[in-house]
Amino acid sequence: MSSNYLIQAVVFLVQLSFDIVILALLLRYLLAKVKTNSYNPLSEVIMKLTNPLLVPLRRVMPGYLGIDWSSVIALLLIQSTKLTIIQVIMKGGLLAIDGLVILTVANLLEMVLYIYMFTIIIQVIISWINPSVYSPVTTIMQQLTEPILRPARKITRFGGSLDFSPLLVLVIIQLLMILIISPLMDIGYRLSS
Repeated sequence: MSSNYLIQAVVFLVQLSFDIVILALLLRYLLAKVKTNSYNPLSEVIMKLTNPLLVPLRRVMPGYLGIDWSSVIALLLIQSTKLTIIQVIMKGGLLAIDGLVILTVANLLEMVLYIYMFTIIIQVIISWINPSVYSPVTTIMQQLTEPILRPARKITRFGGSLDFSPLLVLVIIQLLMILIISPLMDIGYRLSS
């Protein structure tokens, strides 16, 4: 077996491990922002997964100005650690600090956009298959996406009974990926090399 395949497997496992933690922290932060019911089973699972990391941090860094700083700092530290470990495995060196900061922010923003993109796509599919379905997960998805779909609905009223707001938001998300995330990633990689 080539060492290149082994390195790819190790990088995959590192990314997967870190991305699960980052996803849980991002979901906790986003769900807290939209004030989801903490007794929802999905919210409870996310809280139990993230409490061991966030509870000690909250003793040191309380929230301020409506921002959960412990979650933000944890996300930045975990994402930058992931990028550093992957860089060491693949290239044998460290990223330049300015490039690391930009890549960390860009990767977190990209994951937030992916969360919204996939949540909206799943909601659309559910609305086609069984629009009246109720579950704790669909409730959370609706609460999470409603703040960004509501303004889009005002723009897309021309569709009559058809709701084109998910399509508009998906187009905007894709444009943000192309116009903001990709250039940030390019700048980060350029500064890191």
